[in-house]
Amino acid sequence: MRTTTASALTVLLLSVPIALVAQAPTAFEHVNVIPMDTERVLTDQTVLVRDGIIAAMGPAGQVTVPRDAVRVDARGKYLIPGLAEMHAHIPSPQASAGFTENVLFLYVAAGVTTVRGMLGHPTHLDLRRRVEAGAVVGPRIWTSGPSVNGSTVATPDSAVRTAMHQRSMGYDFIKIHPGLARDVFDSLDAAADRAGITLAGHVPVHVGLRRALEARYWSIDHLDGYVESLAGREGDAAGGWFGVNFAGTVDPSQIAPLARATADAGVWNVPTQTLMESYAQARHLEQLQARPELRYMPPETRQQWINFTTNAARQAPPDDVLERWIAVRRTLLKALQDAGAGLALGSDAPQVWNVPGFSVHRELESMVAAGLTPYQALETGTRNVARFLGVEDRAGTIAVGNQADLILLDANPLANITHTTRRAGVMLRGVWMPQAEIQRRLDGIAAGYGN
Repeated sequence: MRTTTASALTVLLLSVPIALVAQAPTAFEHVNVIPMDTERVLTDQTVLVRDGIIAAMGPAGQVTVPRDAVRVDARGKYLIPGLAEMHAHIPSPQASAGFTENVLFLYVAAGVTTVRGMLGHPTHLDLRRRVEAGAVVGPRIWTSGPSVNGSTVATPDSAVRTAMHQRSMGYDFIKIHPGLARDVFDSLDAAADRAGITLAGHVPVHVGLRRALEARYWSIDHLDGYVESLAGREGDAAGGWFGVNFAGTVDPSQIAPLARATADAGVWNVPTQTLMESYAQARHLEQLQARPELRYMPPETRQQWINFTTNAARQAPPDDVLERWIAVRRTLLKALQDAGAGLALGSDAPQVWNVPGFSVHRELESMVAAGLTPYQALETGTRNVARFLGVEDRAGTIAVGNQADLILLDANPLANITHTTRRAGVMLRGVWMPQAEIQRRLDGIAAGYGN
């Protein structure tokens, strides 16, 4: 397999540039709009974008299109808001600039226009500024600070210092990883409240789900702690990968009450269900390796994923336990939706088998498989995210005055959620990128990795 140096990758990227520069007004003409304010389709519309904002929208023929506008013939196509990845990972400073820019572009190429970075670093704050300035093509970035876990924050006093420091640095929230002792967590929770910064992420074993709900996490990710709680095993470290070992002892009668308790606490969940379903397929490595989007990842990354999955297959519980675990998670997901608890779209990319951007579409399919309607699944990546981030006044729906982060699709995703993968192009901050242009850059990324 051919390898490419970082400098060669840079040359390759420059050979197929996409830049977010000022653009003339853009008009999507004769388009079907799925505004995501309610479950409806507005047929034969014209949507006019100017200076990154939706300037006008109405029936075709009733919206004046400027003479200098870029006209997009969208007959038979569907316009939806850009999607979000609420459990994203931005490469660390040790990664090459080329790889980082590729990852950010992959999100955008798949229609992800907002990400929430779940393992922050000071360099990500500068990267966010560069993205916002248009120097790097990437989604809108929200980011945590560096991981808070049992190794990085070991005492109550250090927890207080960490909360104050991360707030002063300008991070959007504190990312919780496993290992925190209960007294350290309690100190962190109180300090975060005083500092005005929220907690999100994992539920450490010694904290437990009920305490996480009491702390009013901004989000619990991976449905962490739920299986243990449903099995009456909170605080028991023997649960394995997100409670998989306890799947057979879950009390189904407790799922609905726990979902209601989550809603009452105002705690959101980012399920990353597709990550769990990939883990459950560990004994079917050939199916995972066949995913076409893997060509956009470096060979060494794909090999790491193969190694992880091979080891997981050796250590995983029997298939019937894995099937039960996935079924419990799906039932819980649907119960959270029915209870009115907040759900936000996230897949944990780039993690095992989750290629940035592309994996959120697999997550949407997982949500529909759990019983959500296509519209409800789309809400988790659009309108719900705007509510979650507190930007409902400018994002999450297609409306005059909102940010022009949009995806143009060849088919109706309300009829079949897989239609979100049938993209005709993406608009980011009001800049229109046709699919052919996006694909040229994607082909360049794949070629740079020797794929």
